[in-house]
Amino acid sequence: MAQTMEQQRAADAWANCKGCSGPYQNLAKGLPALIMNSGLMQVLAFMHAKGAEQHLSLEDHLLTWLHKRFPTVLPKPDFASVMQGLMGAQPADFQHITAEALAWLRWTRQMASAVGKKSEP
Repeated sequence: MAQTMEQQRAADAWANCKGCSGPYQNLAKGLPALIMNSGLMQVLAFMHAKGAEQHLSLEDHLLTWLHKRFPTVLPKPDFASVMQGLMGAQPADFQHITAEALAWLRWTRQMASAVGKKSEP
């Protein structure tokens, strides 16, 4: 039996978030709002420039997921390839990729809180 897209997102988030850190959890919670306010490309550039472990880890997880979903637009799951793909994407493809990023992040922020390492008070 085939999984629904929601099940696939949940399973991917579950696998990525096992044992994730408190900073990863916090970043996952805030990322959807950042994307809504600034845009997907700006947020990817911000995370890449930060270079902190949680930023690079979440960036890698998100880029890998988007590459799996949109391999013709995003041929490789690395930062430079994804940015090039997004810059050359048709507007409808760009909107679908952004919507998919937000849908995946809804699951990731929930799973990060549920299965990640508990943050120190």
